[in-house]
Order: sequence, then structure tokens, then C-alpha cells
Amino acid sequence: PLTNNDPSLKSVFATKETIWREEITFARWAYDACIPFNALHSPYFQSAIDAMVGIGRGFKEPSYHEIRVGLLKDYKKECQLPVETYRSSWESNGCTIMLDGWIDNKQRTLINFLVYCFARLTFIKSVDASDAVDAPTLVNLFHEVEWVGPKNVVHVVTNNAANYVAAGRLLHEKYDNIYWTPCARHCLNLLLKDIASMPHVDSLVSRASQILIFVTMFVYNHITFLSWLRKRSGWLEFVRPAITRFAACLITLKSSIYNHKHDLQALVTSKHYTSHKLAKTSKGKNFSYIILDAKFWDDCLLAIKVAAPIIRLLRIIDSNEKPSLGYVYDSMFRAKVAIKNVFDNQKKWYKPYTNLLKEHWGHLRKNLHVVAYYLNPAFMYYSNKMDKLEI
Repeated sequence: PLTNNDPSLKSVFATKETIWREEITFARWAYDACIPFNALHSPYFQSAIDAMVGIGRGFKEPSYHEIRVGLLKDYKKECQLPVETYRSSWESNGCTIMLDGWIDNKQRTLINFLVYCFARLTFIKSVDASDAVDAPTLVNLFHEVEWVGPKNVVHVVTNNAANYVAAGRLLHEKYDNIYWTPCARHCLNLLLKDIASMPHVDSLVSRASQILIFVTMFVYNHITFLSWLRKRSGWLEFVRPAITRFAACLITLKSSIYNHKHDLQALVTSKHYTSHKLAKTSKGKNFSYIILDAKFWDDCLLAIKVAAPIIRLLRIIDSNEKPSLGYVYDSMFRAKVAIKNVFDNQKKWYKPYTNLLKEHWGHLRKNLHVVAYYLNPAFMYYSNKMDKLEI
């Protein structure tokens, strides 16, 4: 029997010229409409082509109004149908409601409500929370708890702003089976932000930024230097990260600065650079001074080692491969131990970092993390499992 993916006889016997003409016709429309190339990776792309071909030549495309209004409403209803099938999973396994806040172009504070369960993550709705400045008003927006079913909800996740913390407390008082926790990713980003704001780390990041700016603006615009660098064994191109609020500066220290240490040191000591007029400018001299400063590279390595266990946990949380709740408790403990080891357990050196870790862990840590750690098979039978009273 034929399936939807089986080609028709007409397409099988089509000549190369016929296929090319069909493709160039489609490409002409895509270029004219400025369709992004990655739109072709959509899982619905081939089925859309097959549907049009199935009707045959002369198929009349939907109008602008139909796409914008009628078909959009129809597709919304179609998307809502699978949600009803997930309710059985919510009832049998429980679920987590996640609140994702953001600000749109009109400076409105919006909250996306999502439900996570064993079946899949489901978007429910967006709510305008511009007027929800206090906890009671914020709790009144949580109508989705009633819609999902209070008995089905085990966990609610928000950011750790004061009004959300208070709203989470009020929600637990109303439904004692629902536990609130702040977003682990948000807490870790704030931790990395505080580490990057420490005076010595901030100075280090500032000097690293000068290197990155000089390389991307000057070295990459001089083909002599760029060609020389690209000929070096193991050379990797510089990647200038997008501007973000939190962890990018610490990640950049390793990926865009420290990994290029030997290449940059070789560059500033080569005849290609020292004999060039760029090396004699004030910016060129400052670039050479930073690159040849051994203390700068030692401080870079230290900051990378301090941030590494936190960034590792951040990647676990951001991963979609497996639920991460059961790894937060153990990873935060390991991060504290790793930071102490970086400084050879010298309290006066590691204390500023572990104090920040302790402060943010105090906001993030809930009994739910302890339970998830205890029930995680990866640690349940682990011989070196933490022996703490709360566990």
C-alpha cells in the first residue's frame, strides 16, 4: 500500500529539467517573499507541498485574510485538541505549571503559562500582568491552576522576584499539595551575574572585552594577520557572543579568550605584528600588554574554574534530554566543593564566592529538591551519597 511519503509515478518519471523548473519557480517565490531558509526545515513543509500537489495544477492559494483570520482560528482549535488528551497524564502522573515572564514591544509585562508533564510540554495561554505588582493580584492571575485541576498540579515554577515568592507562598497556603520553587536557571544566571560583578572579575572581563574588540575590529580587518592566524594548527575562529544580561561574559572568557591564548601570544611576538604600524598605536600597545601579561591569563583560568561547575549545572537545566530537578541539589553541593578545591581550601580566598553561592542557593533550595535528589536513581544507590539530616 502507498503511504503519504511515497512519490507518485509522475514525479518518478519527471526529467531533471522539469524538476529544476518546479524548484526554481518555488525558489523565486521564496526569494521574493523573503522566506527564511530555515523555514524549509519545518516538519510541516513537505506535507504542505504534498497537499498542494495532491489537488493538482490550478490550486488556488488561501487569501491573506483567510491565513490571518479564518485559518488561524481553525488551526488554534486543532492545536487545542491534543491538550485534552494530556489531561489523563496530568491526572495519573501529576504536572508542573511554569510561568515565563517577558516584556513585549509595548512594554507590557506578559506571562506565558505552560504545563509540563511526562507526555510533553504544553503552552496554555499568555496573560497581561502589567498591573500585577503585588502578590494577591498576581495569585488571581493563576486561573490555570483551576483549569488544569488543583489535584493534578504538584509544582509551580516562577522567577524569584519578591512578588512571585509571596504569590507562591499564598498559592501553597490555598492548595497544600502544590509546591512552589523559583526557576533554577534564573537563580543560576543571577549567581553568575553577581560573580561577574565582583570588582576583580569585572576588571578581568573588561580587559578581556578589549581583546575581543581589538581582534574583531582590527585583526579581522587586516588580511595579513588573519591569514597568519588561520594557518596555525588547531586554529578556531573567534565568536563574538550576542549581548545577554547574565552569563555570557564568563562563558566568553573561555571560548573566545582563553582558548586562543597561545595563538594571540604568538601573534603579538611575530614579525608580522611587531613590524606593522598597528602594533605602534596606543590600542595595539595595550593589546600586546594584556596578551603578554601572565597574571591576566592566570586570573582568566581562575574565573573559568570558579564558573565551570555553575555553568555545567546551567547546561543540565537547559537540556531537554532528561528532567533536571533531581540533579540540582547534588550539583550545587558539588559546585561548592569544586570552588573550594580551586583555592586549595583556603577560606579567605574561596569565601567570597561560596557566600554568593550560599545566598542564591538559599533562594533556590526547597524540600522538593531534596526529595528529587533522594529519589533520583543516579544517586539512590550511589556509595558516596550525601549523608545529611534533611535527606
